[in-house]
Amino acid sequence: MISYAVLEKFLLSGKDFKGKENIDLQDFWQLFRFIKMANKKLLVTGSSGLIGSEVCVYFSTVLNWDIHGIDNNQRAEFFGPQGDTRWNQKRLQTTLRNYTHHELDIRNREGIIAKIKEIKPDAIVHTAAQPSHDRAADLPFEDFDTNAVGTFNLLEATRRYSTKIPFVHLSTNKVYGDAPNEIALTELPKRWDYADPEFERGIPETFRIDQTKHSLFGSSKVSADISVQEYGRYFQMPTACLRGGCLTGPNHSGVELHGFLSYLIKCNLEQKEYTVFGYKGKQVRDNIHSYDVARFIEQFIKSPRIAEVYNIGGGKDNSCSILEAFDMISAISGIEMKWKYDPKNRIGDHICYYSDLSKMKSHYPEWTISKALRETFEEIYKAWNQKSRQ
Repeated sequence: MISYAVLEKFLLSGKDFKGKENIDLQDFWQLFRFIKMANKKLLVTGSSGLIGSEVCVYFSTVLNWDIHGIDNNQRAEFFGPQGDTRWNQKRLQTTLRNYTHHELDIRNREGIIAKIKEIKPDAIVHTAAQPSHDRAADLPFEDFDTNAVGTFNLLEATRRYSTKIPFVHLSTNKVYGDAPNEIALTELPKRWDYADPEFERGIPETFRIDQTKHSLFGSSKVSADISVQEYGRYFQMPTACLRGGCLTGPNHSGVELHGFLSYLIKCNLEQKEYTVFGYKGKQVRDNIHSYDVARFIEQFIKSPRIAEVYNIGGGKDNSCSILEAFDMISAISGIEMKWKYDPKNRIGDHICYYSDLSKMKSHYPEWTISKALRETFEEIYKAWNQKSRQ
């Protein structure tokens, strides 16, 4: 892709296409698309979080969109100082030439309706959430008002503005509750895996979401997920629910109750004891880099569909157990992992979960996983290492 910085350097060089050496047709069309996308506006909620900030950076630098971010640092309220994302907000404001921050709570119904009417976005990416199923039990009203009501506020505000613009919602694999735990498993030396060949490629979007324990977080996200689908079907709006596995990356403010991989790597670097909750430490997650999430969102916005649902994660190839994660980060850092075991598993936790990416790849064949698990580990380790020296 041709970034804004590359384009600016090219234009300031004083050369035109005739003076540029070795330009090919692919370069020309990338440049054409970059210029064409100028002045398109993207509204991102939760813009200071992991996925929100990645989407902001990607659509700004790669696609040349004007970015409007909505965030009020609620993560610091949920998780304390370690969850604070003001640093990420400042990063976006100082590094993106076309970024505008809006200090707004998505629970503020009238404020959201007015803001969408004011901005007039060409697409909306909704990532704001209370993201912890453990924390939800302590903050049930805040959890439901943020995840369910906040999403409904955005949907209705979008409908009043336009039923034509794409609306992408970051849902979660917790909408499946603990139903995936009913699948027959095979116990391997360091991980669990599916014994049922029906799930060889992972959990599909057709997997049931009801009659199972979700945690209060899971139930509030189910409400949001169903609302997004219903607005899509009932009003023929182009909407997508992205049911994420472990979404991760170097800009994650990982804490014990949310951000498994980021927090695990931070513990290794700081030589802090990590607590494993149940399942012998063999519970499996698929991990997807936030960059690849942003790339898929680009594909959906470019060719939107009505009321779609996608399981977005790293898939089987990018999955690992906690024990395997210990081994990988120790190999990278040279530091042995310190950990203890609590036999009580977290309520609603999955023993084994990885996403079946077949539907995503079928609908959007240009998209695939670009960052392997090892590379993702290395980027997160490097990011925490740099922060520790500041």
